[in-house]
Amino acid sequence: MPLLDHFRAPLHATFWPSFHASWAAAIMERLNALLPRRFLATCHVHLGREVEADVAEFDTNLIHDVSTNGEGGVATATWAPPVATHVMPAVFPDDLEVHVNEERDGVNLVAVIELVSPSNKDRAEARTAFADKCAAYLQRGIGLVVVDVVTVRQFNLHNRLIERLEHPDELKMDAETYLYATAYRPARRDSQNLVDLWLESLTVGQPLPTMPLALRGAGCVPLELEHTYTRARQMSRL
Repeated sequence: MPLLDHFRAPLHATFWPSFHASWAAAIMERLNALLPRRFLATCHVHLGREVEADVAEFDTNLIHDVSTNGEGGVATATWAPPVATHVMPAVFPDDLEVHVNEERDGVNLVAVIELVSPSNKDRAEARTAFADKCAAYLQRGIGLVVVDVVTVRQFNLHNRLIERLEHPDELKMDAETYLYATAYRPARRDSQNLVDLWLESLTVGQPLPTMPLALRGAGCVPLELEHTYTRARQMSRL
């Protein structure tokens, strides 16, 4: 199915979190059908605007052990911290991710797929936070794919990542490319640390590409964006 504009009429932008969650679930389902059993794909969806409610609920309901009596019983009370000495601004970015973990000698994160949200692109601080998160994955040798179908924010986060890593401009995409999929494969070759790049521009009304998803220490698998997007549209009745 061709790519739709999920942020303008006749669709409505308020439904994008539901659709993106469906797309993440479809990606998880497809990867788990393709991956060897030692790997497991899981969805991680968290919207930054939910942080305030989560913290307030945690502060209200936290139960803290404060003492024990002579018979071994435990006295509990709600604990509140002292007043903060300072308050600083922060960015809590949206996380719309699929993680691939390898279950060998524990659970190790080996690949991440990022589905970009409007709030990842709406302010300079949010764009920097997203780029920092992606850079941290790459610096840990974790394979990464970023998919951006947000039509209402005209900014290329791959280009921000390249700036954040202080790499030359020839590694950037065209400045007018606002819809795209990018894949990154960390590697070590000839005694050098490298990242292989695959850059694809996307167009509303056109099909989506298949991107290479690098698994740390275990090669690549195909990330079938068209297949998973079609499945998400079917689940969302679009």
